[in-house]
Amino acid sequence: MFTLGFAGCVGALRENICLLKFFCGTIVFIFLLELAVAVMAFLFQDWVRDRVKEFFENNIKSYRDDIDLQNIIDSLQRINHCCGAQGPEDWDFNIYFDCKSESKSREKCGVPFSCCIPDPAQKVVNTQCGYDIRKKSKSQWDDQIFVKGCIHALEAWLPRNIYIVAGVFIAISLLQIFGIFLARTLISDIEAVKASNAF
Repeated sequence: MFTLGFAGCVGALRENICLLKFFCGTIVFIFLLELAVAVMAFLFQDWVRDRVKEFFENNIKSYRDDIDLQNIIDSLQRINHCCGAQGPEDWDFNIYFDCKSESKSREKCGVPFSCCIPDPAQKVVNTQCGYDIRKKSKSQWDDQIFVKGCIHALEAWLPRNIYIVAGVFIAISLLQIFGIFLARTLISDIEAVKASNAF
């Protein structure tokens, strides 16, 4: 991104056609790449869903290893009222939460606190609310934790917010097209001035 911005700014300031062509070509390439990804994601929805599920499950395995990843998963679960990729059982992928594990972890057979249904009466977040929850019967889970998987939550979120998502993508596309137009216009103006000075 820095290189692209540098090429655009310096190319415009110094009227360098080579840098402007690099800038314009790169923006066109990025635009076409985004368009191809959007079309492929639409055509291969099942494949995308499988990759998202695989990505989420791999991140569940590393939940306690990376604090940034842990915060992202907690935010995703808390905001979307979901737990795990397909459901709370997915936390068996993590050695600390796995019910079959030999570890002595206090979190064994539990879920992270971000899976818990918040109690409006409590002002402080109970970070131990998910301990041992999966030792109970599934019928008891509904009152204490979110049972919907995050993939289903995201699939439900997209149609509800399709106009916002489409608006963001259209705005980004229009900015890119506008940048391409300005770069091409500047290139043609510089070439016209150079051609007139040649005579």
